[in-house]
Order: sequence, then C-alpha cells, then structure tokens
Amino acid sequence: RNDHFSLEAVVSTQSTGIVSRSNFKHMYWSPRQQLVHHSVTGCNMRPGDLLGSGTISGTEDDQLGCMLELCWKGTREVKLGESGEVRKFLKDGDDVIMTGYAQGMGYRVGFGECSGKVLPANKV
Repeated sequence: RNDHFSLEAVVSTQSTGIVSRSNFKHMYWSPRQQLVHHSVTGCNMRPGDLLGSGTISGTEDDQLGCMLELCWKGTREVKLGESGEVRKFLKDGDDVIMTGYAQGMGYRVGFGECSGKVLPANKV
C-alpha cells in the first residue's frame, strides 16, 4: 500500500497544542475497499464525488482519531500542548485545526488546512 499520509489535529484555545498525530496507513479499509462498499448497493459514483474516511486512529494513545477516543469517553484528561492545560471534551470557542501531507523521497505535498470553531448551542 502506498497510502501513507501524515495527519495532525490541533485544538486551539488560550494555549494551542497538538492533541493527535496519526497516519492514513492505519486505515482499516483501503480507499479501493471503501469505494466498492459504497457502490456495491447500486449507489453510483461520479467524477467529483468525495468519500470521507472518518476518524483514523493509530496504534498508540496519542494517535487516536477524535477527542471522544482520546479522552476515552470522558474518563481520561487530554493534554493540550505543553501549556499544562487539559481537557476531556471541546468547549465553546475552541478552534480545531486539521492538516495532512504525503511525503516521499524528495517530495512533500500538503493537503492544506481544515479548521472549525466550536460554537455555543442555539437556545430553544
């Protein structure tokens, strides 16, 4: 398999810190298998369609793919960088930033940055 993409997730609060690093090589299903699973029921794929991988967890605790896994359903604290700040869950106002890249001998191709801010729930 040639799908070794390095992935990084950052939670930005008053103290920004990397909370997870993983690699696409830890995917259980290959992109080819995901495509077959999607289309086997007759759902057509067209040029430009996107498939999402979901969370990608590695083999170590700091390679888990989402905060729910990192905090083990709220039973463990997650260290946010070197500031000493810890969390079990995201809070309103937190920014989550994900980046990724593929690297080989003599090249590195970045996928850019995907970010979002956690907003308070709407009042009902």
